[in-house]
Amino acid sequence: MTTSHRKEAASNRTSRITPFLVMDVLEKADMMERTGIDVIHLEVGEPDFDIPECVKAAVKKALDDGRTYYTHSLGDIRLREAICEHYHGRYGVSLEPDRVMVTSGTSPAMMLVFAALLDPGDEVIISDPHYACYPNFITFAGGTPITVPVSESEGFQLDPADVRKSISEKTKAIFINSPSNPTGTLLSEERMRAIARLGPYVISDEVYHGLVYEGMEHSILEFTDNAFVLNGFSKLYAMTGLRLGYLIVPEPFVRTLQILHQNFMISANSVVQFAGIAALREAGDDIKRMRAVYNKRRIYMVKRLRELGFGITVEPTGAFYIFVNAGHISGDSYGLAFDILEKAHVGVAPGIDFGKNGEGYLRFSYANSMENITEGLDRLERYLERI
Repeated sequence: MTTSHRKEAASNRTSRITPFLVMDVLEKADMMERTGIDVIHLEVGEPDFDIPECVKAAVKKALDDGRTYYTHSLGDIRLREAICEHYHGRYGVSLEPDRVMVTSGTSPAMMLVFAALLDPGDEVIISDPHYACYPNFITFAGGTPITVPVSESEGFQLDPADVRKSISEKTKAIFINSPSNPTGTLLSEERMRAIARLGPYVISDEVYHGLVYEGMEHSILEFTDNAFVLNGFSKLYAMTGLRLGYLIVPEPFVRTLQILHQNFMISANSVVQFAGIAALREAGDDIKRMRAVYNKRRIYMVKRLRELGFGITVEPTGAFYIFVNAGHISGDSYGLAFDILEKAHVGVAPGIDFGKNGEGYLRFSYANSMENITEGLDRLERYLERI
């Protein structure tokens, strides 16, 4: 009797997923740090603040009260009501709690949206540059990402006229992100309103809402109900490790998404959902404090990066990123990012990670202390002097 052997290989679907290059930089930096090298991290978009005290207290109380069981698959009704209150108070949008689904972060929410929305070959329009993982979510669900280039001169804002030209009979959705990762810029009210009128569903990633220093962000729900909203607690409330996000969806999709969530995730973490209620209702002063600190860092970093010769045509006014033109140094942003890491011991994100139109750029994060930002930019200055 013989045993046959075949070569094991990943599925075609997974083999099409591209690496997250920022994580490549971070993991190389981790290796360097294990050898004793001090690395300044300006590549990762993770708040450096501790979670608000009210959130800590809510987690402890939920544990003490035994809130450790499955919740409703849409999420605890008290958290969903608090989310509805937040959107009404912030944007004047009226929502029913049954249109809200609480998830373990915004990434699972994104996976569920595309699973519910896309059939093989359906298209989703996204900007270029864009958050690095968007195309992979779309592709994994069987869809096709259609990129629309956005320009530095216009603050990397999607032009509704360009979006209209990219719409086809296969277009299922238009994906927007304001404030944007990687650019830190806001989509104007006029452009958002125009995009909402184009016809396809709009998927709006609003996870950086609340982190705006000039102007005002708008929710897509101000302009249409024909939209899916992705939001969460990681960025604004410095709750990355607690993994809490949510979806706001058109009523016809509620049951479909609920069934998916029941099957694949069951429910979000019960204890953390109580932390979300506390964050929404009690953490206002913490948010003001963190936002003021971010803004000081933003102003300083924009000034220093310009002094170092990097191009910043339109200043970022949201999130905690600065997307700078480094084409005068190198057209290979991946190689440049790793050269800076190896020679200056500063982690930065290569622009190519965010789409073909991001090549020649670097993304800097100011989600780090002013002391570390200053030291990192001093190292970068010495690096530039050497080359």
